[in-house]
Amino acid sequence: MKKVIVIGGGPAGMMAAGTAAIKHEVLLIEKNEKLGKKLFITGKGRCNFTNACEIENLFDNIITNKNFMYSSFYSFSNDQTIRFFNSFGLKEKIERGNRVFPISDKSSDVIKALEKYLNDNYVQIRLNSEVKEIIVDNGKVKGVLLQGGQEYSCDCLILATGGLSYSQTGSTGDGYKWARRLGHNVVKLKSALVPLVAEEEFIKELQGLSLKNVLVSLYKGEKLIKDYMGEMIFTHFGLSGPAILSLSSLMREDEDYSIKINLKPALDEATLDNRIIRDFEKYTNKNLKNSLDDLLPKKLIPVIIRLSGIDENKKTNQVTKEERIKIRNVLQGLAINITSKRPLNEGIITSGGINVKEIDPTTMQSKIVSGLYFAGEIIDVDALTGGFNLQVAFSTGYLAGENC
Repeated sequence: MKKVIVIGGGPAGMMAAGTAAIKHEVLLIEKNEKLGKKLFITGKGRCNFTNACEIENLFDNIITNKNFMYSSFYSFSNDQTIRFFNSFGLKEKIERGNRVFPISDKSSDVIKALEKYLNDNYVQIRLNSEVKEIIVDNGKVKGVLLQGGQEYSCDCLILATGGLSYSQTGSTGDGYKWARRLGHNVVKLKSALVPLVAEEEFIKELQGLSLKNVLVSLYKGEKLIKDYMGEMIFTHFGLSGPAILSLSSLMREDEDYSIKINLKPALDEATLDNRIIRDFEKYTNKNLKNSLDDLLPKKLIPVIIRLSGIDENKKTNQVTKEERIKIRNVLQGLAINITSKRPLNEGIITSGGINVKEIDPTTMQSKIVSGLYFAGEIIDVDALTGGFNLQVAFSTGYLAGENC
């Protein structure tokens, strides 16, 4: 029986520790006062813990290094993840886009299941314990030194310390620092699944407005990069929400992008035009600004009219066909210029991390240091929203725990 140390009590670390403990003696070290601190706030506290798509489609939703994930996904698939949580009493529900949530809508139930996995396999847990350094001798892991001076020896060590996003949850990049000291290269760290900063002043007027079932398209110059149907929200600085976060992961640095929002994607041009005509007839003697309440949220109306270049006090029965077409075009192509992404710490996940060329994808073991394994967000793999990043954590955590 080997001695295994896992650093990091997030989803990857807990999965790795519980799996390794089936065969070995395992110590899980977490610097926070509790396990799963970031997991607790995932999905606004509801925790979209995987995606129920076909396993082949998991790869389509990985942005960086999808081929690296082949062994991980096939060793511990999304279907196995669901069955794993079922075995600990957690029932799931599947929502739009095959997103899988606890039926209770409580992320705490996901954490409880993982904690039961640890307890059932007799994992020792040290909370409020910060690692100072990883001890290596002759190219092999030997143990860890804590900030308090305590040393723990081990045969294998799994590094699952997360990224740099949401540093208040303990993701402060410690693992990158240790990996560099041990000879690993860290691919440049960037924010992923992050809100976007907009140029337009009217954004401030729309702050707090949430939209559902809109088509959000990302453009680089005139070229369409990708579009998503879903939810978004206007903030004081720009745009956020699931559709926006997913598009942000496709944006490269130092390039100009814009977003176009189709507020009525279910209607073609002719149908939307007829809908506007009906509303104008219904409110025929009213000013334009008072005639769109059936079509749009109140906050949007003055902005749409202004962008259409029409006097808001014009009577609807005086609006010309050309002006009506301008309104329709804005409704189906609200254009917003993006100036930047929000800071790395505001991203849901971190893009970049331990170079995958230095990790054996079939075991998660370092190719540089014997007995050192990696799991989760610390690795240079990131995915779109929809439960895919947590599946990366569970799959890589399982594979590291199984092979250490």
